[in-house]
Amino acid sequence: MHLTQIMRYPVKSLQGEAVSSGEIDLNGLRGDRSWGIRDEATGKVLTGRRAPELLFATATLASDETPVITLPTGTTCHGPGAQTDAALSEWLEKPVRLVNSVGVPAGRAEYFADATDDGSEAIEWTMPADRFVDAHPLLVLTTGSLRTAAALHPEGDWHVRRFRPNLLVDVAEDGWVEDAWCGRSTIRVGTADLRPQEPCVRCTMVTRPQPGLDGDRDIFRTLARHHRGLFGAWTAVANGGTVRVGDEVRAAS
Repeated sequence: MHLTQIMRYPVKSLQGEAVSSGEIDLNGLRGDRSWGIRDEATGKVLTGRRAPELLFATATLASDETPVITLPTGTTCHGPGAQTDAALSEWLEKPVRLVNSVGVPAGRAEYFADATDDGSEAIEWTMPADRFVDAHPLLVLTTGSLRTAAALHPEGDWHVRRFRPNLLVDVAEDGWVEDAWCGRSTIRVGTADLRPQEPCVRCTMVTRPQPGLDGDRDIFRTLARHHRGLFGAWTAVANGGTVRVGDEVRAAS
């Protein structure tokens, strides 16, 4: 097994950037989901579940670890501040603010009770402190799971961008490979030791359109029908370290 892709998402629910290497600490991949866009009326951090237009903007990380955001209008926002907040508010048509996840109360967000129905009940949840992640510091996905899911819905586009993992692991076998790691294995990647905790529960995010990908509710329906809506592994960090594309990945019980 080898690490075939590292993805970092500086701003929650925006498109991110592929990097050739990254530093992992106990909070996850450094620079990942460190920022979010907060609705100033509700105090909630926006996500692509409730604000799908977020997926059409892109964030990269500047050398000072602040985000550079490119909006679909072509406007570029550099780091936090009044100008960025004004541009984001104009784009989203409501007052919002770019906020950092460190040193603030844990972020609140919402998801739909029915991942295929935006009219279903909106349920609030609280994210872990110090990072705008859904549950655990990292999301790991294997190419085996991608191939297995694509075979069940071949008309769909199962591009990895739909699923927003931090680490994509290339494996030879098909099947839901990472499920077997959850709660039982330590994964060595580069100099980091990772502990997959539980399969990732998927939501409406995987159905959303984004640049180069059409919306497809059958993506979620396929996962729900064949794998209880699970895809990838939420993962904790046992020991931080450096990871690089091409690193061997070893699982040990």
